Amino acid sequence: MNTTRTLCFVIAALSSYAALLYRLCQVRRSWRDSAYRTLVITLLLQCLTFTMGAVAMGGGSFLGVGNLAILLMHVFAVAFCVSAQIILLRWATETEEAARKARYWLITGVALSVLLIVLFFVADGPGRSAEDFNSGSGQPLVLTYLLVFIVSQAVPCVTIFRQCGPYARMTGKASLRQALRMLSVAAVILFLYCVCRTVNILTGASGIDIGAWQLASNVFSALGIFTLSLSLTISSWEASTAKLVEWARSYRSYRALYPLWRDLYESSPDIVLEPAGSASVSDLNYRLHRRVIEIRDGWRDLRPYIDRTAGDGGEAVGAGASEEHRQAFTEAAQIKRALQAKRSGTVPVDNQDAGDFDARDTDNFSAEVAWLTQVASVYRKLGKAS
Repeated sequence: MNTTRTLCFVIAALSSYAALLYRLCQVRRSWRDSAYRTLVITLLLQCLTFTMGAVAMGGGSFLGVGNLAILLMHVFAVAFCVSAQIILLRWATETEEAARKARYWLITGVALSVLLIVLFFVADGPGRSAEDFNSGSGQPLVLTYLLVFIVSQAVPCVTIFRQCGPYARMTGKASLRQALRMLSVAAVILFLYCVCRTVNILTGASGIDIGAWQLASNVFSALGIFTLSLSLTISSWEASTAKLVEWARSYRSYRALYPLWRDLYESSPDIVLEPAGSASVSDLNYRLHRRVIEIRDGWRDLRPYIDRTAGDGGEAVGAGASEEHRQAFTEAAQIKRALQAKRSGTVPVDNQDAGDFDARDTDNFSAEVAWLTQVASVYRKLGKAS
């Protein structure tokens, strides 16, 4: 059980520090933005919460005061929730009403922190066992302390969830809408953490052992913090991720086209526009364009060897295949036969070109790449079959 708790804690801590470091990398160009500064403070408080949690897991005193790490962890958690609420307000609007609500949350956060500190020392927190702050141990003051802390976490979860929907509809930025939707999911998960934590405290104080179900709060906490870290950073890395995904898709297409390009190049070496290796991997978009053009030119060079009287090979395709797949199979089979005819020097009598690339929409490059990739895939399979 302790291993699972530790693993959940590590996941939450790593996601918090990763989000903070990622945002700090943008400090030069974004520091003047008040929303950015609030976001950095929010992530810093999130990291401090789990740093104090790590110290508390080690047991003993901190700075000579028993259980001080637990108190600081809870105070930082309150400050973190308040800061998250403020960053949500700053994302939504910069009006005077938003500033007024931010001041309200600040005052509330300070009052809750003071209340927790007072309850901690009145309940003789430094002299108690750390386990008392995990289960409550039936002590009224400790139970009050823990329940106040849970309420301080649950209320922001509810308000954030209620606000994210309207704020997402108000904003015109797609990345911010996505961040707000993910933030609402994080709020739900963290609210479930609060519910499970409350059950753990009340059952522990009542002497009821719920066994492994105690771990539910740790799982929800780790999952919620991980989701929250993503939501607080998605607006800056979503575009970069989309570019990376597009690059990966282009690279797969580039590699998939190679067998078809290679055979056409061996048949017609003049189709190569530039010497191999003249473009770097970073020029992938250019290289993909070049490969598509070279395949198109090589295909055109095969026109005199394409026998239009030969069967289209449609019978070799399954009955459930789509019309586009059947057409790709036909084109791939024609290329293979034409290459064989060119190598043997056999020119078909009926070699009229009834349409190849000119019959398709070559102005849409993405559609053309998708089509050629499908043809190349069938061509590669035909090569294995032969």
